Amino acid sequence: MPSLFAMSQKAPTQRYLEPTQAAGRAFVGRGLTGNVVMLNLLRFRDIADYSEHPVLAPASPISGAEAFDRYIEHTLPFLRESGGELLFVGTGGPLLIGPADERWDVAMLVKQRNVESFLAFADNAAYLVGLGHRTAALEDSRLLPLSELNAAVPRQPHPG
Repeated sequence: MPSLFAMSQKAPTQRYLEPTQAAGRAFVGRGLTGNVVMLNLLRFRDIADYSEHPVLAPASPISGAEAFDRYIEHTLPFLRESGGELLFVGTGGPLLIGPADERWDVAMLVKQRNVESFLAFADNAAYLVGLGHRTAALEDSRLLPLSELNAAVPRQPHPG
């Protein structure tokens, strides 16, 4: 029987693929106005896992990157229809500043004209039909909502 110490050596890896309800409430509660840019950091699976969405699965296995391409192809019309746009997609890799063992395959910037437009896009039933491609593609992700700083307004210190 393994010791308790041996069993606790490595904690299970936490994956972040969907926002929690608490994170969604905090996002809305920030009261962001104007354009919102979403910084996406994406790490792909070697082979896409369609086990949660078998109806979307291709006939033969594909890579996580290929599954994400399918997600983007499906998503772009709904993004544009909602007033959003894909600003940037770039190849990632290891960090210059940060943990040496952390890597992101792709960084992506997506702009929406406001929080309400983003929420309407994210809740669009036709868009949600293809969301399984994203889930199948990703090993892990991060999503950071950004709002433009008005350089003419002095910044207030962040409490805490």
